[in-house]
Amino acid sequence: MPETVTREDAGGVATVTLRQAGLTRVARRELLDVVRGIAGDDAVRAVLLTGTGRAFCVGQDLAEHVESLRGDAATSLSVVEEEYNPLVLALAGLRVPIVAAVNGACAGAGLGLAMAADLRVAAAGAKFTTAFTGIGLSSDSALAARLVHTVGVGRATELLLLPDAFPAETALQWGLVHRVVDAGEVLGAARALAERLAGGPTAAYRALKTVLAGAPTDTLEETLALEARLQTELGRTADHSEAVEAFLAKRPARFTGR
Repeated sequence: MPETVTREDAGGVATVTLRQAGLTRVARRELLDVVRGIAGDDAVRAVLLTGTGRAFCVGQDLAEHVESLRGDAATSLSVVEEEYNPLVLALAGLRVPIVAAVNGACAGAGLGLAMAADLRVAAAGAKFTTAFTGIGLSSDSALAARLVHTVGVGRATELLLLPDAFPAETALQWGLVHRVVDAGEVLGAARALAERLAGGPTAAYRALKTVLAGAPTDTLEETLALEARLQTELGRTADHSEAVEAFLAKRPARFTGR
């Protein structure tokens, strides 16, 4: 069978492509394997996540889900804990920047995957929806929490209770995506961002992701202590020394990720 998820590496960027719109069990497991592989690869300094055709990802493959419900409902309903949760945790554990190129429809857990990225570039024709309550379910993939952090409780509540589709331009207005470009340019624009990040101070990005992950719940004292510790560690990196020397020499810094 053809792969449902592929990985291609070039220039420090790992491009992860979802080859089908729905997340079948095979696709979920392949994606988890790919993400875990990236986590253990020091050569990767940025990740580009995208889909193919008319969809980025529409979440759970409903045909497979219905078949599973009819056969063994208990097994079907355990998939969130056993498969989606490890996948979301693996993505959150990546300490390199993730850029999502949202090339098309983005729904349900697919929106959760997109929101797990640090930066999102959307095609002008892409459509978004939370989807879950439309099929009588609550959210998964940490989507509710990420929406609250991104757009606030009021907007998040509306998006989840009323799962109406909205266009990329609205997603940009609400801060759900960072850029909207023509459909033919979305992958190139997202790749350019990923390549820029791959050429940047990797250790500093890793530290920033750590600070940002704790920001919603850490106290001020905890945040200040974490920042102080990380800044001390970063001050000893080759990238910091290079950046200071480059500034004094009035030349661009050449970051190596060390």
